[in-house]
Amino acid sequence: MPKGREKSGRFRKVFVKTPGGDTKVHLRERKPSKAVCGTCKKPLLGVPRERPAILGKMPKTARRPERPYGGVLCSACTRKLLQQKARGESQ
Repeated sequence: MPKGREKSGRFRKVFVKTPGGDTKVHLRERKPSKAVCGTCKKPLLGVPRERPAILGKMPKTARRPERPYGGVLCSACTRKLLQQKARGESQ
């Protein structure tokens, strides 16, 4: 019988085959949605889809790309923004 907190939609069912040949149901937390770009709302590449507890234990370089606005804007939007700044245009 699952615990009360495990009956919510926060957990997903994972079927695990045990060494004895039985199939058991384990309940694991769902992963959060993908990180999205701040301007175009496309999913960001290079940003892991993990829970905050796991993200906090990762090294900083694994949490987001190593470029300006990494983890906030996608590469295309970053390129456009840096070109505008280099030209001296206003946003």
